[in-house]
Amino acid sequence: MKRLLVYSHDTYGLGNIRRMLSICTYLTKHFQDLSILVISSSPMIHALQIPDRIDYLKLPCLHRSEEEDYTPKYLGTNIDETMELRANLIQSAVASFRPDLFLVDKKPFGIKNELKDSFEYLKHHLSETKIVLLLRDILDKPTSTIKVWKKNSYFKAIERFYDLVLIVGAADVFNVIKEYQFPEAVSNKVRFCGYIAREHGRKTRETIRKELGLGEDPLVLVTPGGGQDGYRLIKTYIAGLHFIPYGVKSLVISGSEMPNHQKERLSEAKLKYPSLKVLEFTDDMMSYMDAADVVISMGGYNTICEILTLKKRAIIVPRVKPVEEQAIRAERMAGFNLFKTIHPDHLSPQLLTSILLEELGAKTKNSSSTQVNMDALPRITELLRYL
Repeated sequence: MKRLLVYSHDTYGLGNIRRMLSICTYLTKHFQDLSILVISSSPMIHALQIPDRIDYLKLPCLHRSEEEDYTPKYLGTNIDETMELRANLIQSAVASFRPDLFLVDKKPFGIKNELKDSFEYLKHHLSETKIVLLLRDILDKPTSTIKVWKKNSYFKAIERFYDLVLIVGAADVFNVIKEYQFPEAVSNKVRFCGYIAREHGRKTRETIRKELGLGEDPLVLVTPGGGQDGYRLIKTYIAGLHFIPYGVKSLVISGSEMPNHQKERLSEAKLKYPSLKVLEFTDDMMSYMDAADVVISMGGYNTICEILTLKKRAIIVPRVKPVEEQAIRAERMAGFNLFKTIHPDHLSPQLLTSILLEELGAKTKNSSSTQVNMDALPRITELLRYL
């Protein structure tokens, strides 16, 4: 049985762990002799579907501030003690699991360099283990990313330890090699894989619409991803409900990480507007998105891939702090007419509902002629098979 160890960078939202589990699930379907251990600190990993031959090791949670600093989220220990505990757990997993391949998400040395000791162990005791870095299409604006990567010696880490760097994005949208000034030794290891097409949901569009009691009514889905910083988007949408014609129904999926006092306000709004339904969390977002006529969301990688997979009409209001990844993605893709976007500085009930009514009036799927490469999963599988 081949063994894959996966390190998922998780301190904010659900995006990273959902993306890595999508990859792992696809791999188990194409490698019948593969066993996968995921290392993650996501507080919601237990609520996600974990297929056969995949298990996880849960690390203590961290909280990330806007200044890219970290503190323990739940433990009463200080940050140094917590990072030492996390690093020891990771190295113990490496030594005991003895992976054939180690797939690392986003940070070449992990959070606060917690993978360094494990890499040294692999180099000296399990030298046959291949190490692969997986990067999403955009990390942050180039000036910030280059500064961070040089400061943390990430380019040197890739040169010394990594066999491949897989980009789940497309160079024509954002060329990380040029944008982030990758040195030649690093560039030679980069493979662009395209975006991750999402599997269709477990329920049909008709089933979800029947469960929601929609009939032929149009449905607007509003989702801020994990929900930790998405209340303003939802609040703005609800403030514009009186501009929306009678008969249009709204479903808000607030996200599991939304603060409780904000969830309480949504419950109050639900009582005020009969056309509004609210869910806190679903592990089957694709089914609900498929049932919608227009999606309003932030610009996280997974949500954008879901929208592109279903070719949904969408309005994206990207996060701009603490990193500008979502804003850059929204701007580049809106330039390809893949969806509409509103910068959060310009967000208002009037503007949001005005664009929404235009999208509802179209009554068709997004018909953009631009074709975005959505073949990341088969491409990743091919490259890992080679290793």
